[in-house]
Amino acid sequence: MISHIGLVGLGKMGNNMRERLRRSSIEVTGFDPRPEVSDVASLADLVATLPSPRVIWVMVPAGEPTRGVIDELGGLLTEGDIIVEGGNSHYAEDQERAAELAERGIGYVDCGVSGGVWGLENGYGLMCGGDVAHVETLMPVFDALRPEGPREEGFVHAGTVGAGHFAKMVHNGIEYGLMQAYAEGYELLAAKKDIVTDVHGTMKAWQRGTVVRSWLLDLMVKALEEDPGLAGLDDWVDDSGEGRWTIDEGVDNAVPLPVISAALFARFASRQESSPAMRAVAALRQQFGGHSVKKAE
Repeated sequence: MISHIGLVGLGKMGNNMRERLRRSSIEVTGFDPRPEVSDVASLADLVATLPSPRVIWVMVPAGEPTRGVIDELGGLLTEGDIIVEGGNSHYAEDQERAAELAERGIGYVDCGVSGGVWGLENGYGLMCGGDVAHVETLMPVFDALRPEGPREEGFVHAGTVGAGHFAKMVHNGIEYGLMQAYAEGYELLAAKKDIVTDVHGTMKAWQRGTVVRSWLLDLMVKALEEDPGLAGLDDWVDDSGEGRWTIDEGVDNAVPLPVISAALFARFASRQESSPAMRAVAALRQQFGGHSVKKAE
């Protein structure tokens, strides 16, 4: 029975996860490079505080930060210990890391985590990949983090190593498409000022009973309550990389993803102060049809 784990990375999600675990009577020792939030001074100190077999959950940005932490932990942990990678790493990297750690007898479980800053109170949706024995060992931690209610509605052992982050990647790809649909609907409502006089109220009325109700819709309504017209925001939208990976997998597996692809490309468009492609379209329309164009300012 796990009663004490280590947690590396105490950012917006990691800090809340530490608190949620503690509320479930699981002792957590956290490490973060920022001493004001860290419980220990180093990864070595973190490992030293944990009872064997040790469980350490890594919650840092994907890429080099995650690779660096896991490489260091691999030299500090011993046979029987388990690392849980809870960031948004690419599933192929999970498979490589698991194989390397297995040579030293260290277990590895990848876990996609969804819930954002609301996870402390609402719980986190969890999608994990790994050996059955490792996942079973970790179930007290997963149960403390997931939402209340039936386990299968907030947690899945999706498959072997890599399956958790693959599932989270697809989840985030779907999220791109859903957000884009709500955003385009909002823009069309707002554009029809001559008859739609309450855009916020219209979207709020969709929150119950309609087929488009969802938590994302709830958050859209909340955003409009806080900033009607969203005037305080720029239209520049970043992407975390998982949308790109989702589309790559669609290509590799010949699975059409037109909605997710369009949503990703819309984010790219948001970053252009001026679109060279659309200038080319305007030039072509003028050339073949003599259509009117707007001169550059």
